[in-house]
Amino acid sequence: MKKVTSVFWISLSISIVFVVWGAWAPKNLNTVSSGIQSFLTDKFGWLYIFAVSIFLIYSIYLIFSPYRKIKLGKNGDKPEYNRITWFAMLFSAGMGIGIIFWGAAEPLVHFASPPHADPESQEAAVNALRYSVFHWGLQTWGIYTIIALAIAYFKFKREIPGVISATFQPLLGNKANGAIGKLIDIIAVFATIFGVATSLGLGASQIAGGLAFISDIENTMTTKFIIILIVTVLFMVSAWSGISRGIKYLSNTNIILAVILLLLTIIIGPTGFIFDQFFSATFSYLKHLPKDSFEVAPYDSDYNQWIQDWTVFYWAWFIAWSPFVGTFIARVSKGRTIREFVMGVLFVPTIFCIVWFAVFGGASLHQELEGINTGLTELAKEEAMFGMFSSLPFGTVATVLAVLLISTFFITSADSATFVLGMQTTNGSLNPPSTVKLTWGVIQAATASVLLASGGLGALQTASIVSAFPFMFILLIMIFSLNKALKEDLQAQKY
Repeated sequence: MKKVTSVFWISLSISIVFVVWGAWAPKNLNTVSSGIQSFLTDKFGWLYIFAVSIFLIYSIYLIFSPYRKIKLGKNGDKPEYNRITWFAMLFSAGMGIGIIFWGAAEPLVHFASPPHADPESQEAAVNALRYSVFHWGLQTWGIYTIIALAIAYFKFKREIPGVISATFQPLLGNKANGAIGKLIDIIAVFATIFGVATSLGLGASQIAGGLAFISDIENTMTTKFIIILIVTVLFMVSAWSGISRGIKYLSNTNIILAVILLLLTIIIGPTGFIFDQFFSATFSYLKHLPKDSFEVAPYDSDYNQWIQDWTVFYWAWFIAWSPFVGTFIARVSKGRTIREFVMGVLFVPTIFCIVWFAVFGGASLHQELEGINTGLTELAKEEAMFGMFSSLPFGTVATVLAVLLISTFFITSADSATFVLGMQTTNGSLNPPSTVKLTWGVIQAATASVLLASGGLGALQTASIVSAFPFMFILLIMIFSLNKALKEDLQAQKY
């Protein structure tokens, strides 16, 4: 534990207090956090939407900017991983459990309760996929692009510690190493813990839902706790083996399983309808992207509430995830140019997300529209995908594959997060001590457990929104710091 910094001890102490609070008084935790969430979404929901749009606009600018050819590292540095492995690792870290949980569930919710259009109408079905793709598309990866690029640039180009605070050196100078820098890193640690805990809670809920569909195991809170305990042991084993073994192999396994599940669903599902939905959803998404990106609906209270419940929640969740995803993507992206990096992080996962929702969301909507399985919208969100599989040939096989995929994504996300938290609390060490990683593994699992106990899915959403709020400002300021550094280095190359 010699490599740990004060950020580790302060963050660990506060985390333990939070876990004890949640275990001792879960209802009080839920009441307090829900009150904070309501205040933030009511007063600052517009700010989450505005900030995320700024992240996307700046990311696209970088593709065409004078800085596009700058390499993340020295001129002779080569990428450590090939493109397929790189895509697999960043996708596993960035989407993983969430996209599996919501792949069928979110379109069904928007179909049954659309912000506009009549419930369960054809118009509601078209908009359902558009909204789902919007929430998992370019905006999401714009958030990750900003922080990952900043960390990678300062770590590999300027050779300074790979911690969040180090990206502020152009603006803060030596103060980035002092109290202000430590505060930034502590905020980043807590955003990571709650962002990842949200995903772990979703993963445990969906694994429990899947097991209930294929066995006699009941989908109870006890089942979810046992799942978290088992998976915690598994990802600790993976974390112990290191990034080049455990995370790399698991990430490749995730992509293989995801592609198999996709192809199986396309083959046994409504193939023609799925392809129609892919093109329709893509066109609708791109057509409405400018308007949806800045929509806050101040004169439509119902639509405004829908935006707070969905769009603001997602943007907050992904902002909370961003220290973890950004640090991890930065770690595996050395040697790539800024243009290659941005295009890879921004567009490849977005295309995959459109395909994912067209397949699973499309298959679910088809069953509802055709009257094949009209009870899907009444299922719990974590059971929606398995309910859809139950009406398909080889549905049990698909369910088993899905449970396995959720489990591997669960392990990969938690494994990656332990690495990132270890890195952030050991002054950017690329190989943090195993004891540090395992400590954060326990904290993550305990946080997810107390959040589930205090309020289920609602508590997970609340934690993301609250923890993301201070980090949103850090990301906005990070753009100015990164741009200043890029401008300085480009001018230096000319002389």
